[in-house]
Amino acid sequence: MTEQLVPAQAQSTSVRSGKLAAPLLYLSSAEAGWEGLSAQAYHEPIELESWISPATPDISLIYFTGGAMRLAQRHPHGPWRTLDIREGDLILRAPARTSYEVSWKSHSSTPAQTLHLHLSHALVAGAAEQIAGYDPTRVALVARAGFQDPLLTQIGLALWHELEQRAPTGKLYAQTAAQLLAVHLLRHYTTARIAIKEQAQALTPQQMRRVSDFVQAHLCQDVSLEALAQQAGFSPYYFARLFRRTTGESPHQFVLRQRIECAQRLLNQREVPLAQVALASGFANQSHFTQAFKRHCGLTPRAYRQECSIRADF
Repeated sequence: MTEQLVPAQAQSTSVRSGKLAAPLLYLSSAEAGWEGLSAQAYHEPIELESWISPATPDISLIYFTGGAMRLAQRHPHGPWRTLDIREGDLILRAPARTSYEVSWKSHSSTPAQTLHLHLSHALVAGAAEQIAGYDPTRVALVARAGFQDPLLTQIGLALWHELEQRAPTGKLYAQTAAQLLAVHLLRHYTTARIAIKEQAQALTPQQMRRVSDFVQAHLCQDVSLEALAQQAGFSPYYFARLFRRTTGESPHQFVLRQRIECAQRLLNQREVPLAQVALASGFANQSHFTQAFKRHCGLTPRAYRQECSIRADF
């Protein structure tokens, strides 16, 4: 699906009324620098006669919200297959060598929205090899449509919420989500039953110290999950699980907290400009810094600095 350029006023009116001629892209992870995973959110028309979805090497997961609809799809020159889609349903598609055609018609006047997640097939194959010792060439995903899965929905909604914040979260957030998606798909949506080898232990104090030191030394950089996992000597998947088991938070939450704490220290220095605080703390720019800081502290950086100044004067 490609982005449709519509004037803002007409777009708003069309979305409220559901009178769209084609899917309308309104959120995308393109500027966030995510790796192994991409996401796009669309406003969907109430009725669509025909739409061609191109071939892709990625695994696609589509989350649907809004009024129920009748969906039809077919491969080139093949027969139409129809199903009813309702609020919260998912569509899982394996990598496709050919395009396919879709059409739909809503059963209600409630506008629909969809979140499209595209997961790298190479990432899923790598996860199969690393955490299950499974030959990645033998991994075949089972496509499904019109089903519900609480964990897939939870991850999808979390990613959707991140897109709505309009503040790029960088590699780490997407890589952690991609690992969770990959393992869940391997466990429940492949032709062969894949047993995931679990690690029982937690990270040692020495491993945690190496990870923490690495984060502090690279706070201004877009830290990857692989780089953090290397500090502890685990694969990204095992590291993410062991890290949460050890600390009670995800690697992304940990790094973000370190950045917020660094920003708080710098905000106590009145002479440091806010833009410089943002960059020194590892945020892309002052706008993203302000959004993230307010979400976690309940105050904008400027208001936080003013409170610090008032406390210091007393």
